Amino acid sequence: MIDLYTAATPNGHKVSILLEELGLPYTVHALSFDKKEQKAPAFLKINPNGRIPAIVDRDHGDFPVFESGAILVYLAERSGQLLPADPKGRSIVMQWLMFQMGGIGPMQGQANVFFRYFPEKLQGAIDRYQHETRRLYEVLDTRLQQVDYLAGDYSIADIATFPWVRGHEWSGVSVQGLTALQRWMAALEARPAVQRGLQVPQRSDDVSVVKGAQAMLIR
Repeated sequence: MIDLYTAATPNGHKVSILLEELGLPYTVHALSFDKKEQKAPAFLKINPNGRIPAIVDRDHGDFPVFESGAILVYLAERSGQLLPADPKGRSIVMQWLMFQMGGIGPMQGQANVFFRYFPEKLQGAIDRYQHETRRLYEVLDTRLQQVDYLAGDYSIADIATFPWVRGHEWSGVSVQGLTALQRWMAALEARPAVQRGLQVPQRSDDVSVVKGAQAMLIR
């Protein structure tokens, strides 16, 4: 059993989507940012950085893993799925995973901050991060003109990238004209496991126990 500590964010959805794709049983612990539960001492023992997502693998000695990309790699290796074993195939997946972790996530995250949340409208900052996010989308589009998925076959690279790109409107970034990227987005949106993963955590203060495709609320 996996304990998943998460919230309804792109980084959180990466892990719930992967867990659904793998069919692994997991327990959801939805953390409240308003209550600063991600900074609670108990959670900081799992993730010293005080951020979601994080997991604890109860089947392997209560082993904690934090950082969304590291969690994806750990779970893919644990299950032997969605991450090739051969060095070249693995490298291609890791390259596109790092492209998301080091590029799209940070740039689009800053676009969100300055476009949506920052108390002052700093147009220079908004333009910078929106333009850079759009440029990174164009890199994705060029790649997806050549292959169906970022690493050729469906992998954790797609799972990492999709929750961010699907939020492009919230960031004020257009995908107009990026037809290959739009095709890829639609393909991922249609996957049942992706749809289920995007519903985690449920909008409730309850704890959810999810096993593969079936979810049951418990008090």
